[in-house]
Amino acid sequence: MKALVTGGTGFIGSHLVEALLQRGAEVRCLVRKTSDLSWLKTLPLAYAYGDCTDKTSLLEVVRDVDQVFHLAGVTKAASEQTYFEVNAYGTQNLVHACLESHPRPRRFIYLSSQAAAGPSRNGCKKTESDECEPVSPYGRSKRMGEELALAHGDELPLVILRPPVVYGPREKDLFVYVRLLAKRIQPFLTGQEQRFNLCYVGDVIQGLLLASDLKHPHGDIFFLSDGTDYLLKEIGDVFAQALNVSPFSIPLPRWALYGIATFSEFLSKFSRTPPLISKGKVDEMVQRNWVCDITRAKSTLCFEPSVKLPEGAQLTVDWYRKANWL
Repeated sequence: MKALVTGGTGFIGSHLVEALLQRGAEVRCLVRKTSDLSWLKTLPLAYAYGDCTDKTSLLEVVRDVDQVFHLAGVTKAASEQTYFEVNAYGTQNLVHACLESHPRPRRFIYLSSQAAAGPSRNGCKKTESDECEPVSPYGRSKRMGEELALAHGDELPLVILRPPVVYGPREKDLFVYVRLLAKRIQPFLTGQEQRFNLCYVGDVIQGLLLASDLKHPHGDIFFLSDGTDYLLKEIGDVFAQALNVSPFSIPLPRWALYGIATFSEFLSKFSRTPPLISKGKVDEMVQRNWVCDITRAKSTLCFEPSVKLPEGAQLTVDWYRKANWL
């Protein structure tokens, strides 16, 4: 089996590449000349140079592959336009390149995000049949990517996965929070209790591989998580225990978060780099519930999450320490 992986140099993608190689697959990774190959450089795989924002560069990349795992995307950007250029139209370009390939890939697995669906309302878990209500430019761009791919669901065997917050070795976004905890600082949003789902990276990989084995996919969408709802304080407490620290709780009102984001975006205009935190990210952070129902993934994909937060947090912290990130 020949597999193309976009985003293979990243956190989730590098874990997927390793899993595919262990399966005996021939793996081709879409990379750019500037890509950091740190997680891949010792692995027996092929590199294909191109960019999702340039469809012409993708035509040769998709040639003769059986399965496409599309993980490439941006979670931080200096401008809102970049989210849509990469996450939405980049996905469309890759789908069109696959449609022009002969033969076409037998599977197209798109790793989207719960952000594309938006937060859950009225205390209920979000399901695949619920209306999508993304609240940030990132979420809207991921939803547009889904829609552009689904427009060709009759022509290309397509599966879409929507994980929530994904954590594990090599992850850099949640690491910012873990590093604060390591310094005995535990921030929390004032005014409301919030519930979140998480998914350990190994379970996301399980979901991706199961999606690639799904018979007769036809634009199927599945939420993934570890099946447990967590309060933000619970998440912090579990990681603090893994770190063996007792942090001090620091309340953060919404206006403070938006103020930090505004200043961060102001600095971003001069540095031309993504802001440390954007107002769109704060719009996601202040939602009350980010919880989803994984019943469909369990029944159709036979997805069974195996790593709960205490184990996953310890594995993650141990890796951070081994890698000298902490």
